[in-house]
Amino acid sequence: MARRHVPIDSLNHRPAGATSGRTRSGMPLSDSAHLTDLPSVLAGPLLRRLEPGRLVLWLVASRALQLTLRLAPGEQAARDYPLDDDACQRLAVGEHAVIHLIDLHLDTPLPQDTRIDYDLLIDHQHGIASWAAHLLYAGASCPNFVLRARIDHLLHGSCRKPHHSASDGLLCADRLLAAAHAPEERPALLMHSGDQVYVDDVAGPMLCAIHQLIERLGLYHEKLDGAVVADSADLYVHPASYYHRADLLPALKSNETLRERFFGGTEKPIFTSSNADNHLVSLAEVLAMYLLVWSPTPWRLLDNQAPTLSAEDTQRYDRERACIAHFVENLGGVARVLAHLPNLMIFDDHDITDDWNLSAQWEETAYGHPFSKRIIGNALIGYLLCQGWGNDPDAFAEPLAEARALCERAAEAGLESPAQDRLIDRLLGFQHWHYVLPSTPALLVLDTRTRRWRSERNLKRPSGLLDWEALSELQQNLLDHPSAIIVSPAPMFGVKLIEAVQRVFSWAGHPLMVDAENWMAHRGAASVMMNIFRHSRTPRDYVVLSGDVHYSFFYEIKVRHRRRGPTIWQITSSGVKNEFPRRLLDVFDRLNRWLYAPWSPLNWLTKRRRMQVFPHIPEHSKSGERLWNSAGLGQVLFNARGQPSRVFQLNADGSARTEFIDDRDEPDAQHDHA
Repeated sequence: MARRHVPIDSLNHRPAGATSGRTRSGMPLSDSAHLTDLPSVLAGPLLRRLEPGRLVLWLVASRALQLTLRLAPGEQAARDYPLDDDACQRLAVGEHAVIHLIDLHLDTPLPQDTRIDYDLLIDHQHGIASWAAHLLYAGASCPNFVLRARIDHLLHGSCRKPHHSASDGLLCADRLLAAAHAPEERPALLMHSGDQVYVDDVAGPMLCAIHQLIERLGLYHEKLDGAVVADSADLYVHPASYYHRADLLPALKSNETLRERFFGGTEKPIFTSSNADNHLVSLAEVLAMYLLVWSPTPWRLLDNQAPTLSAEDTQRYDRERACIAHFVENLGGVARVLAHLPNLMIFDDHDITDDWNLSAQWEETAYGHPFSKRIIGNALIGYLLCQGWGNDPDAFAEPLAEARALCERAAEAGLESPAQDRLIDRLLGFQHWHYVLPSTPALLVLDTRTRRWRSERNLKRPSGLLDWEALSELQQNLLDHPSAIIVSPAPMFGVKLIEAVQRVFSWAGHPLMVDAENWMAHRGAASVMMNIFRHSRTPRDYVVLSGDVHYSFFYEIKVRHRRRGPTIWQITSSGVKNEFPRRLLDVFDRLNRWLYAPWSPLNWLTKRRRMQVFPHIPEHSKSGERLWNSAGLGQVLFNARGQPSRVFQLNADGSARTEFIDDRDEPDAQHDHA
């Protein structure tokens, strides 16, 4: 039986004889910090990119571990693989925190569509059942995975905000895996398509846990140039550290725009509100966040002591505490999913900061100040170490070597600013965050945040989500494939009314107010993308998986002016633990259906006038709604041609899954007959 983890609200008891105190950084010392023992493994293992001849896993331990990977495919006898330095890189990011990057190349390929039991032995003897029993399903003695021969079934989702009131959508996958199923019925992968963490929107109780964990593990400090505080140790104990981080910026008029970008928040009355008062700053804060959102184990090391706050901030803290407690209660199931399914990831803005690289003006402001550049850079280093590397280890050899050197020197005197800034500069110019999976169908994961088509005429205008060079590479990767799955964090084909509103605000010079980040917002990028779809050697069938917008929909798009196709299926499942305001979405849904009905002349004003768009309707729709608003995961089943045969939204609230039904009376948009 899986071991039940301890919720946050039960962590405030004091062991007999325990005393309180203060740490060397001046932070409150939790009772658990008096204990000398730490669990060997803090988070993981996470299964990352898995292939028959290569296995990539991620794990964080309290010390450098000697690990052995034990594999038992099907009915075959188990075989042990000692993980030496070539197969396991170890990066110490604190006194008691070591990231283990496991990359094992196999001489004999593993079988496909077969259940493969695995175990990670510490010191050749202690298996997962002894140090992470919460990772095991009922009746199992170790975790397992399946290498699928083709992608005929996958799960996908984005936007997992710990303090949102919705249930955690990753538990949908936990329920799916817990049910009896044959190996060939298991999803080929779980695609995390953005906002796996919210470094820019952090609840007070989560920030308190982050600071306690930093101290408990001795995560490395760093100097902070251009801020009111001198270093990260001062940041954690500063009176403005909770809910008032805007006050930590230099009080200069020239920094008003910087303040809006990161802490003050740009007012967004239509789509969302910005809550960046607790924006993470240091690399230690970012790394602690990853541990706390993926594993129940670090929470057992903390107490429930709240920081000293004003009466108003205390009320907010108490409201958020209940959401965080509910989040923590379910982390055992979340960690179990991550240990049983291959996990592929790509960033979106909240993994780094809200509206990241939205326009050329945003970039000039953000990267032109050392403090804001450090904030972005630290989140990007965290993404490299905790997400990016596992997607395609070969692409990250050079930046990872720099990160390792930075960490090795930090053991003596903390992170060195010059070396840290050099690594940040490298990552800001890095052009290989995207990747291609050699699968059937081919899976292409796009980086829509860093290689943008910037407007030269007006720096305030939204940038295209891919520049010319990136789009050309996309076309090359698509050539001669009969079908393809494209992962685009933002939908390529979204809700036309919302895109029209974004276009109006962008024209008025306020793209930040409405998150004007859609493929059609930039004329050049939209035109090149459509030409790629029309190319005679690119696939006839595309499935585009997206998230970001906090609601789900399924469109089938026919592109004209190419013989026999192509057909594009836009499948959007957003909000693993986040949702769109319900009443507002209902209004947008109804207005969109009325304003862009097949007979509407407004269709001729959209960039999609040369397409036919057929919406698939959620089966639980009561009044013809096309948008489904429920936190959860998307589930897609594919036929032998790589076309989606069935599309579901798995609802986090535990209700029956919602299937999108083909209701093809009339197309959603006119096409150009010329």
